[in-house]
Amino acid sequence: MEKTQVYLRADEIAALRKAAARSGRSMADLIRDAIRKVVLKPDLTGPVAIWDGEPRRTSREHDSIYDER
Repeated sequence: MEKTQVYLRADEIAALRKAAARSGRSMADLIRDAIRKVVLKPDLTGPVAIWDGEPRRTSREHDSIYDER
């Protein structure tokens, strides 16, 4: 890790101090987390899935599964 210096406005410091106190985390940790989420955000292209098997039905068949006949 490398040490750096950041200049913030008084309202930003106050908000950061409150957030740190609420979360029990350091101000530096909150800043690092914000950088990871905003600047180094993960590449969101590509498929996102929670199922790793082969699909058994197509999306067009979805409604037919729940149709009441």
